[in-house]
Amino acid sequence: MKVCSVNEIRSMDRNAIEKFGIKDELLMENAALATYFVIQDEFGIKGKKFVVFCGAGNNGGDGCVVARKLHSNGGDVTVFTMGDMNKLTGAAKMNFNILSKIPLKIQKVGSAESIRTEVFHCDAVVDAIFGTGLAREVGGIYREIIQLINESKKKVFSVDIPSGVNGDTGEILGVAVKADYTVTFGLPKRGNILYPGYEQCGKLYVTHISFPPALYEDKSVKVEINDPVSLPLKDKNAHKGDFGEVLFIAGAASYFGAPYFAAMSFLKGGGGYARLAAPISITPFIAGKGSEIVFIPQSETGEGSISPENKDQLLKLAEKMDMVVIGPGLSLNEETQQLVRKLVREIKKPILIDGDGITAISQDLEILSERSDATILTPHLGEMSRITKLPVEEIDRNKIDILQRTSKELNSIIVLKGAHSLTGYPDEGVFINMSGNPGMATAGSGDILTGTIAAMFGMGQSVEDAVRTGVFIHGLSGDLAARDIGEDGMTAGDILDYLPCAVKIIRDGDDEELEDMNYCLEII
Repeated sequence: MKVCSVNEIRSMDRNAIEKFGIKDELLMENAALATYFVIQDEFGIKGKKFVVFCGAGNNGGDGCVVARKLHSNGGDVTVFTMGDMNKLTGAAKMNFNILSKIPLKIQKVGSAESIRTEVFHCDAVVDAIFGTGLAREVGGIYREIIQLINESKKKVFSVDIPSGVNGDTGEILGVAVKADYTVTFGLPKRGNILYPGYEQCGKLYVTHISFPPALYEDKSVKVEINDPVSLPLKDKNAHKGDFGEVLFIAGAASYFGAPYFAAMSFLKGGGGYARLAAPISITPFIAGKGSEIVFIPQSETGEGSISPENKDQLLKLAEKMDMVVIGPGLSLNEETQQLVRKLVREIKKPILIDGDGITAISQDLEILSERSDATILTPHLGEMSRITKLPVEEIDRNKIDILQRTSKELNSIIVLKGAHSLTGYPDEGVFINMSGNPGMATAGSGDILTGTIAAMFGMGQSVEDAVRTGVFIHGLSGDLAARDIGEDGMTAGDILDYLPCAVKIIRDGDDEELEDMNYCLEII
């Protein structure tokens, strides 16, 4: 499913009205009707008390229609207005005028304290204060009312997006409604899906409000939910070489885990032949744990990292590989960092760069833009800051736009790791991943991601599909572990152990299992 920006949804609304002749009054009615059905299905209406907060914009107009439908079907409805309702225009003005003629209580909010009793004695709250257009921090009476709604602990249904959440970034603008259910219109907005906005939405429903598919499937909308791509069928006569041969250049003194997890996750994820080039001194320790890996011991620097004198051997070996992974646990030794830059420049194969490899390549990004073969980067926010030379806070506030720009400039596929990881492509396409959980924020988890992506490529997916599928399966593996053992105390080893189960779910096309994980948005 596509995910749109605020400007994109406004364009869709405009096209629906002007190109397809769907009047704005009808769009508003459809939006409110979908919200009404969610309230009916999730909570019930007849005989229950509802407080509906309506702002002085189209979101408030939606709220007016919701209030009318709740009232007409047996709900006890009180409407509190916020802002100057005389400024309403179009469908919002029409629906407020209709509501004003219906015998229910409509009151302008004077203070939070004056309506506290009614809020605390209702059964549910409908939030239709701001909608997706909010761009400044919430203050004054609006802040007080949002805090009151949250304090009440009542069931909350937000219209389009919880008030106080930025529709483009998911940022909380000072304070935001904590909804139990959100019904968003046309398409989910970026702020519905990106953290922390996603967490404010509760259970998220999407209604197309009668938009033709030509609008909500338009190719100009570059961002979408990451649905995994089906895996190629396995040939019954296949041998290990048919599922990919990948060279992992990784590890340094005291960094045993990263190279092990990267290479081993390739095998556990379905890859065929993992070769690990690691410093000679640590190879025996890794071999004791991962005997299925093929080892190419490397000469070392004085600090125990891979020495530049291995360059020619590594380049020769890379020529025989399907993909090369560089970076997990390599260290920041300057000689090794220089080696990384030389290898990335000269290897003529798809390369995945992670961890310390990203730090090395961030010193000379022209190497990436000049490569003709596919390049994959898997940075966390700190590493993305090194790549872009932007503060972490700025990237965090504007992830998608910065990712699109950077992927295009560097001609690279970039996985920006975090809650709902983002995968960006040089054509500015972005996939938002829904799998994964906080328990995966543990040492070695990122190394397993690199190996999982390589495994998807080894099994026959294109580089582009392998990245998004690998990201999803990595998160699914963590979710399976969390379901069985909990998020607390989850280790990279747990994620590794569940990789075969996660791959099996995707290979079998087990939609019920994925629905149980709540990855799928409800469409109404």
